[in-house]
Amino acid sequence: MEIEEAKKSGLKLMEESKAAILTTIDANGFPITRAMFNLRNKEQFPEFSEFFKFQQNRFTIFISTNTSSSKVSHLSKNPKMSVYYCDPEDFKGFMLGGSVEIVDDMKVKKKIWLDWWTRYYPEGLEDPDYTLLRMEPTNARFYYKLNQVNFEL
Repeated sequence: MEIEEAKKSGLKLMEESKAAILTTIDANGFPITRAMFNLRNKEQFPEFSEFFKFQQNRFTIFISTNTSSSKVSHLSKNPKMSVYYCDPEDFKGFMLGGSVEIVDDMKVKKKIWLDWWTRYYPEGLEDPDYTLLRMEPTNARFYYKLNQVNFEL
């Protein structure tokens, strides 16, 4: 598989994967992995499709989370993170890695907000416990069956 084909297949997987599997490194240097909402999934979050379509980097990842979560604590000490999207039935996977930044821009946070998220952030959009993470990936790996394509972004 060529790199351009891997990129195209990876983007498709980002739009279809049910979850974004996120890994951070804890204070003891161990990887901690958890499933998060895949905000790029067009079926689950059609409200965000236009937003992602107009990102300068088509592989940019946004993750909403609680400020009080362990992942935010991990990332404050080590901003490196990986996110994995997969289709286990077809043995496809797409891993993206890079450094994370916390989004403070309220215009961007508003674009990545749904009213039903008050179950997680009771004070709404301006809840101090609502954090939006952005990762501009620097490296990627696309897996398909027994093949792997690695590339830099």
